[in-house]
Amino acid sequence: MQLLSATPSCAKSCSLSPPLFWQRMDRSGEGYKSVDKTQNEERKFLKCLVPPLMAAIVALSPLCNTPVSLGQTIDGQKGATLFHRACIGCHDSGGNIIQPGATLFLKDLERNGVDKEEEIYQVTYYGKGRMPGFGENCTPRGQCTFGPRLQEDEIKLLAEFVKSQADRGWPSIETDGE
Repeated sequence: MQLLSATPSCAKSCSLSPPLFWQRMDRSGEGYKSVDKTQNEERKFLKCLVPPLMAAIVALSPLCNTPVSLGQTIDGQKGATLFHRACIGCHDSGGNIIQPGATLFLKDLERNGVDKEEEIYQVTYYGKGRMPGFGENCTPRGQCTFGPRLQEDEIKLLAEFVKSQADRGWPSIETDGE
């Protein structure tokens, strides 16, 4: 039974064998002495284990597997905060209390032709149907919100956030408390 090794030259020396720390009785009967061959095999075996173990440690390290960049996490939190401030009144958990067929779930976004970030941005900025526009330069007047307007970069963050949430099925939303 052999261990698989990334280095072909180690394949023979990296075989499983009885414990390598056994010692033999000296012929004179004076005591136990280590066997040089066993120590040499032990060194070869350990040298063969180092590269795969290091690769495994690095691969499993949280530094190598960050789920998203810090910037994306911060933008996501800002998007969630904006969503709570401007959208949650009608779109709690991705739903729509005004118009049930116009939720923010992916199937409804696709059916209504608003499943891309740019399209979500346009609807958020200018409004559509019963959805008021939130952009600073939104027109016509009756289609826009009477509340505070959002800046373009805020609407971009909202569009990214909504698209991301829709792609993931609207998991719970956490904000940074703003």
